Amino acid sequence: MNKLTQLTAGLVLASGVVISSTASAEVSYNIGWASEYYYRGALQKDSAGSAGIDYEEGGFYAGSWAVDVGDGTEVDGYLGYGIELEGGFSIGVGFTGYYYSGEFDDTYEEVNLNLGYGIASVEYSVGEYDNFSGPDLDYDYFALTLDFGSGFYGKFGTFSDELDGEHLEFGYGTTVADFDVGVAAIFSSDEFAGVNGEFSSNGSPDESEAIVFTIGMTF
Repeated sequence: MNKLTQLTAGLVLASGVVISSTASAEVSYNIGWASEYYYRGALQKDSAGSAGIDYEEGGFYAGSWAVDVGDGTEVDGYLGYGIELEGGFSIGVGFTGYYYSGEFDDTYEEVNLNLGYGIASVEYSVGEYDNFSGPDLDYDYFALTLDFGSGFYGKFGTFSDELDGEHLEFGYGTTVADFDVGVAAIFSSDEFAGVNGEFSSNGSPDESEAIVFTIGMTF
């Protein structure tokens, strides 16, 4: 039994506690656009539109989100459970799957563990990548996010195991006339060059930088 299978089994057990919840359910929808769609430091597509739906009840959440990636559509599905603890701590466990139409990419599935305190939140994800016709690849992803307040944040993320790469992001988000708007500076290591096409003049992989603008609405 691999790490992903073990953690998924644990997620099923942990999610069972929400069955007796009496909190009211909430469903929301979202639409958005990004000048460049980056995910975990890797450029997916220039100018991408997206839409999603989310369900929340008593700490349990589930949802789906779709985005144009040029050669088809990325469709994500996710669910999980999170709680707030005494002393300002938060903890959550979830599952996320990334699925694609067309030939842009292949399936990723992962279990997500999250811990927060004060301005800091930590994500640790254990996943498996189907890798088209090649052997499946296992990966770990770790991210630290700092919320500086007033809409400003910073994030560092890194892959390990059979996938590699690091990225750094600094951003700002706010709401203007019911629209969520944001800007972020993204710096990615050279391991992502095969994805986003960043190469030096001599053809070797190169680090990349981008300024990304986003706008969206939740209703």
